[in-house]
Amino acid sequence: MGKLKIHGGHTLEGSLQVQGAKNSVLPILAAAILVRGESLLQNCPDLKDVDAALSILRYLGCTVTRTGSDVHIDSTTLTRHDVPDELMREMRSSVIFLGAILGRTGEATLSLPGGCELGPRPIDLHLEALRTLGATLEEVGGNIVCRANQLVGAPIYLTSPSVGATENAMLAAVLAHGETVITNAAREPEIVDLQNFLVAAGAEISGAGTPTITIQGGREMRPVAYRIMPDRIVAATYLSAVALTGGRLELRDIVPEHFETVIHALRIAGCEITLHGQDLTLTSTGRLEAISPPVMTRPYPGFPTDAQPCLVAASVKSKGTTVFIENIFQNRYRYVEELCRMGADIKLEGRVAVVTGVDRLVGTSVSATDLRGGAALVVAALGAEGETLISEVDHIDRGYDDIAATLRTLGADIVYIES
Repeated sequence: MGKLKIHGGHTLEGSLQVQGAKNSVLPILAAAILVRGESLLQNCPDLKDVDAALSILRYLGCTVTRTGSDVHIDSTTLTRHDVPDELMREMRSSVIFLGAILGRTGEATLSLPGGCELGPRPIDLHLEALRTLGATLEEVGGNIVCRANQLVGAPIYLTSPSVGATENAMLAAVLAHGETVITNAAREPEIVDLQNFLVAAGAEISGAGTPTITIQGGREMRPVAYRIMPDRIVAATYLSAVALTGGRLELRDIVPEHFETVIHALRIAGCEITLHGQDLTLTSTGRLEAISPPVMTRPYPGFPTDAQPCLVAASVKSKGTTVFIENIFQNRYRYVEELCRMGADIKLEGRVAVVTGVDRLVGTSVSATDLRGGAALVVAALGAEGETLISEVDHIDRGYDDIAATLRTLGADIVYIES
């Protein structure tokens, strides 16, 4: 397990092409199970979570090869329907394989998933959606066992717009007989990307990006080549870093409307942001204004919870006080204690974080508590005086494709140290 060593205080400047979206590629990797043939995924980021998903596919019997950012998956040779505990625990979102395996084989056995500990993420909605499609479920020795001779399309109502439950329902319904209508579906761009992949492979789906998704099941799935969309949270992370340190950053080939709320917040903070089609340029003096009104995380199209930690980090040296309200994960603020070790002034009360700007941050030894919290520490370290040593960076590697090398291209003094 390595560490990141960062000497802060450097202005950042340069141009980046944003990696493929982690939260998009994982369900699409699961969707490749439904294709009886080879799928080619382009712009596939090199991440720990992606490696875990590829290990699951190999265990199931698929042939998987990677060449740079291209990943080939041939599911013709799929022979298993179970995923062992040691693979499931490598990432929380491994439960996304449930609907795809069940739809393809008629049976799926998975242990309860692992990953970041951000508070309860019950999979009840996932299971209820599969049960609505005709699956029988039982818990055996800590494993979830799902069976269905033939899934049948049905109306599915989600009591909350869960991204994972929406994706699992879509994947299971693709090979079901008849029509499935998912109501109160999640609207995130990653849901749209999954739909686009499935449609390219021959499925009949419409409505992704709205609260109602309709799937006409039973269509033959064919081999497909598909390019993963850019990662909006990674884009928000690098923009937050340059907002704090000062400088200029151009992001190429992004989809600005995917994170409009983040762009809006950075503009209020005083950053100059210009858009040119799929390119964005941010310029910052490094001395931000407080953001008002409070930043409240919400399901899409609201402010994304995954972008909240980095914006908090960008705000710690702002003029005035910014209030953040976290409405998604109850333990999202675990990283705040580490920021305060660097000199940040952040007061927590339940789901509310009150960030009062300070004149300076000072580098010290800190530990990443989770993926996005770890990225927030990187942002803060870039704007701190002296050296910061971040441990537990395997969390960061789950979602960022060589974050150290990327930031060095912008002028950051950052290196990865092997333990």
